[in-house]
Amino acid sequence: MRIGMPISYSGGFDRTTAVIAEYEAVGLDVVYVAEAYSFDSVSQLGYLAARTSALEIASGILNIYSRTPALLAMTAAGLDFVSGGRFTLGIGASGPQVVEGFHGVPYTAPLAMTREVVDVCRAVWRRERLDHHGRYVDVPLTPERGGSGLGKPLKLINQPVRPRIPMVLAAIGPKNVALAAELFEGWQPAFFLPEGSATAFGSALAEGRARRDADLGPLQIVADTQLLISEDADEQAVALQRVRAQLALYVGGMGARGRNFYNDLAGRYGYAEQAATVQDLYLAGRKDEAAAALPEEFVRGISLVGPRGYVAERVAAFADAGVTTLNASPLAADHAQRLRSIEQLKAMA
Repeated sequence: MRIGMPISYSGGFDRTTAVIAEYEAVGLDVVYVAEAYSFDSVSQLGYLAARTSALEIASGILNIYSRTPALLAMTAAGLDFVSGGRFTLGIGASGPQVVEGFHGVPYTAPLAMTREVVDVCRAVWRRERLDHHGRYVDVPLTPERGGSGLGKPLKLINQPVRPRIPMVLAAIGPKNVALAAELFEGWQPAFFLPEGSATAFGSALAEGRARRDADLGPLQIVADTQLLISEDADEQAVALQRVRAQLALYVGGMGARGRNFYNDLAGRYGYAEQAATVQDLYLAGRKDEAAAALPEEFVRGISLVGPRGYVAERVAAFADAGVTTLNASPLAADHAQRLRSIEQLKAMA
């Protein structure tokens, strides 16, 4: 199992990158840089490529709407070039609150759009002349769809480092999970609960794998989690409260009522009634009560917080559920302990 670590786009980036070589030295395999509506992640990933030598870098994630599919492909090829073949393109649909609210483009047909983005990216990386006329992506743009008629099929000028850059899809909805298993090298679920994963995702994964091209290899599963290895009960309590607060934000407040994918996921894990309560409390502004309403086994199950022996048991549970990369956010208060926790986690994995 590989160990990844997210680097925050909203704070802490400079402090973490200043010591990134230390994480690389203790066995960290890959770093992920998110992109919501703060600084872009591409510039930061390029900076990381220059500061590291073997560490893999990944977008976690770029949404499929705010850049054209060809630009996504160019960006991935550029990052793979400056990193010497160490980049993974993580993409996802995001949601209408960001896509329409910040970027001002329609949040339309995420499944079909994702499929077309994959087709375009892989054609660009193969240096084929881009001639794609799908339902949502029309390149070169035809006069029937608003073009001048002067566009012509072009191919990428440079030779990419790799003809197929690995792609990971962030997805939790059943249809998107099936798409990940069908078309992508990897899948990145949010709030992965090993004990509930078969119920929540099993049928969707099976459906996608049944259509999967063998050339893609086995599906890689990247599970986001939060990490604290400590014997101190007070430290554990503080860390678990942070896990609760983040989980409450997503289950309770990330999306409108009836359009919250994380709330739906909690329901598929078997916590539908509790998730409804969390949402009611959160949307009423009672955030602390919402966090307290989350089931203890859910909070502990998605995280790696506790003594070393307990954390090792949870790592084994993630592995048994098919996880191939643990993308762990260290919760320790100081750098030395955070570094040590990644080193210990690598040894467990």
